[in-house]
Amino acid sequence: MTAAPPRPDRQSPVPADRVHLEHRATLARSVRLLRAFRREKSDPEYFYGLMARDTVAQLSSYTDLNGATVIDVGTGSGFFARALTAAGARCTGIDHDLAELTAHSVAAPNTFVASALALPFRTGSADVCFSSNVLEHVPEPWRMADEMVRVARPGGTVFLSFTNWLSPWGGHETSPWHYAGGDRAALRYERRIGRPPKNRYGQSLHPVSVSAALRWAHGRDDVHVLDAVPRYHPRWAGGVVRVPGLREFATWNLVLVLRKTGP
Repeated sequence: MTAAPPRPDRQSPVPADRVHLEHRATLARSVRLLRAFRREKSDPEYFYGLMARDTVAQLSSYTDLNGATVIDVGTGSGFFARALTAAGARCTGIDHDLAELTAHSVAAPNTFVASALALPFRTGSADVCFSSNVLEHVPEPWRMADEMVRVARPGGTVFLSFTNWLSPWGGHETSPWHYAGGDRAALRYERRIGRPPKNRYGQSLHPVSVSAALRWAHGRDDVHVLDAVPRYHPRWAGGVVRVPGLREFATWNLVLVLRKTGP
């Protein structure tokens, strides 16, 4: 009888020479991504599609996605889930809001409503637990992060990206007035636009810092920190994460990549 093939090593990244040039952490990529933000409202398919492909390429440099079981926490309209599936992953997405799941189209397959603060998955059930720009929208961010680690299997990967509060885009649509205070920024937005912002300070938008993220990650004894980098910066600018104070303003968006330890 022929033996079953061995399980792929999920820790094997895509070799650097196989990562598409478009998604390598260069200055040209940074400019392309920042320009794309201008089209977020007018052309969400372009913007979120580009962001999803870029992020999945970034994740692929840390772990093999082909055949991997991936949980997408805060999947929204499923752009990242579709890009993960296109990369060969078996992806399940959750979001707390049904309206988010259907905002741009019908809900993607294998998606359902659930809370990021109590993920409905067995401990150690996923090869990869992934989340993009959700942490700042939950009232207990490190509880969500704890849940992501819990559901990842030993040897699995946790990919967690968020917009830190003191970055130029920390207030989302109320930026840069969030520097004057989240409540003031929200009131100013409502006076100018005629409606409250979607991301309301203290309700659906919460201040999260780079320093708190690093303390949380380094304070755990069941993960190894593979990387902590500014998501949109070229690789040579990654050192800003290591400079206290400056990193809160210059990082823009932090990516934490963790390997869960254990037998």
